[in-house]
Amino acid sequence: MGQCGITSSKTVLVFLNLIFWFVIILLLVFVTEVIVVVLGYVYRAKVEDEVDRSIQKVYKTYNGTNPDAASRAIDSVQRQLHCCGIHNYSDWENTDWFKETKNQSVPLSCCRETASSCNGSLAHPSNLYAEGCEALVVKKLQEIMMHVIWAALAFAAIQLLGVLCACIVLCRRTRDPAYELLISGGAYA
Repeated sequence: MGQCGITSSKTVLVFLNLIFWFVIILLLVFVTEVIVVVLGYVYRAKVEDEVDRSIQKVYKTYNGTNPDAASRAIDSVQRQLHCCGIHNYSDWENTDWFKETKNQSVPLSCCRETASSCNGSLAHPSNLYAEGCEALVVKKLQEIMMHVIWAALAFAAIQLLGVLCACIVLCRRTRDPAYELLISGGAYA
């Protein structure tokens, strides 16, 4: 249609071709947004299962050394979210790291910020964060997913509003008289 319009100098066909491709692209973006919203809502509940599986694996590989990525990740999460272990600090007792160190302590990242003399010892549980990290990580991920879902819905609503406004403008344009030339009687207006 667009090629015919270009070769036959029919600007109406070129214009219709541009509108057609614009509508197709807009529909693809809109459908993608709807799919993101639906999948985000459906898989929102499955986040907890995936986090549980992943966090168990990462805690098993914890070795307490700084260069290890898994160890740094666990320490960082525990410090930022103010948590310790998967469900609570006693989860550390089942890890290989705890059994190998034999010092009856958890990582220093489990220590409360207010406990200045904390060495991670299980003998002083009041110095440790009591809440586990899994629930906090799941909550944080679900919050992020909800932000993405709301952003996609807002963007879709703005797109629909734009399509509606474009339709109104096009409908009004057909009722207006055709554009007149600016040249009248040989003189420029």
